[in-house]
Amino acid sequence: MSQTQALSEGAARKGPAGSAGGPPSAKRWWILSIVGIAQLMVVLDATIVNIALPSAQADLGFTDGNRQWIVTAYALAFASLLLLGGRIADLFGRKPAFLIGVAGFAAASVLGGAANSFGMLVTARALQGVFGALLAPAALSLLNTTFTDAKERAKAFSVYGAIAGAGGAIGLLLGGVLTDALDWRWTLYVNLVFAVVAFAGGWVLLSNHRDAANAKLDLPGAALVSAGLFSVVYGFSNAETHDWSSPQTWGFLVAGGLLLTAFTWWQTRAAHPLLPMRVLLDRTRAASFVAVLVTGAGMFGVFLFLTYYLQLNLGFSPTKTGLAFLPMMAALMIMAQVSTTMLVPRIGPRTVIPAGFAIAALGMAWLTGIALDTSFSTGVLPPLLLVGAGLGMVMPPAMSLATAGVAPEDAGVASATVNTMQQVGGSIGTALLNTLAASAATSYLAGKDTTDPLVRAQSTIESYTTAFWWSAGFFVAGALITFLLYRPGVQEQDANAAPVVHM
Repeated sequence: MSQTQALSEGAARKGPAGSAGGPPSAKRWWILSIVGIAQLMVVLDATIVNIALPSAQADLGFTDGNRQWIVTAYALAFASLLLLGGRIADLFGRKPAFLIGVAGFAAASVLGGAANSFGMLVTARALQGVFGALLAPAALSLLNTTFTDAKERAKAFSVYGAIAGAGGAIGLLLGGVLTDALDWRWTLYVNLVFAVVAFAGGWVLLSNHRDAANAKLDLPGAALVSAGLFSVVYGFSNAETHDWSSPQTWGFLVAGGLLLTAFTWWQTRAAHPLLPMRVLLDRTRAASFVAVLVTGAGMFGVFLFLTYYLQLNLGFSPTKTGLAFLPMMAALMIMAQVSTTMLVPRIGPRTVIPAGFAIAALGMAWLTGIALDTSFSTGVLPPLLLVGAGLGMVMPPAMSLATAGVAPEDAGVASATVNTMQQVGGSIGTALLNTLAASAATSYLAGKDTTDPLVRAQSTIESYTTAFWWSAGFFVAGALITFLLYRPGVQEQDANAAPVVHM
């Protein structure tokens, strides 16, 4: 397709006032609020249950080997169904997708909170992932089609990106507070509060518009990509409990790669592709997808291993551990505003996003200096602020650029691709960093007195610092890749212009 054809088709699609469906909504800032609440509910559920796992395990009596499935069931369902959920929102309307996603997520949370067995809790977590896969892309695509003015779009995505980046830390804080003050079940019941507000707001504020109403659901494509993403995430999850040489690890990874290759081939031939290649072939969008993927992989090193260090080595309570992440969240939110509304519009993403990765890498490298007696205020807080600031320069602008200029009928699936990249990145980070950290601890203990508590404690420090070094490496790689992929200079995002497809 030529650029002229793309412009002509885009002009035909535009509604009044040159927007993707009409003039800007007078309710757009209220829509941002309810979208933000829904997104927070989905994001924090990736971590809020983690702190409650020991209490849930003691209550329901499941084994250490089964414990990972409380987390994995959510990740598998969420990651594998995101693209399908995004396309459903495009085909049948974002309002029903949003409302059904919120209501289903709330119902699954109640089921999990009331669980009286391991199987019931795992089922509830999987259902949370299913409805989250419908809700998350609908929420992001609502922002993409609601905010058409470039400056307002930057502000909206700075808020959304800050929530996406800080949601994991908020989950740790909220999980600690609820577990300490009430019971582990409230880490699931709390979703009702978010869901009631989001559902009521969505019912009143949103209007339904089916931008891809004339298209059909690509069932073969949906089956291929869902099976492929499931296999990739499941393979990386197995790497935590099995050796990399295990068929349950490499077998699923190979199968996932083959299925995703077949999906890509099918998308070039399907009459109504699930993920049109025009969404992926824009250079700026591709760079942004990579940025989200790398951020998802690297952030794991901050949240998981630093949580272990604060609780097991410095003796922080779950609540105090959550509070320790607040400065990082503050730095992330401040830089989210600065990067999207000031820096990227003035100097362009090729400078800002790689610089953000570099700052985050510096913070992770600084964290490798931790020891058994490190002071939080001098040895942990400063690098944590750097990591937060760096990620605030990466995540919000990358999410905005990943969906900018997308045709309205592709907004849902483009938004789903953003969420998929974040989930797959997290799965890669989980598997690689856990494996590398465990190997570092084992290597340190070789030839030493393993009955000595100090020796064993130092081995945990070695595992943490190894994970931090690798996270820093992820961020350095992100800086280099995005610097090469993004075009130099400021990239104008004309709200009134139709999307240009680079083929």
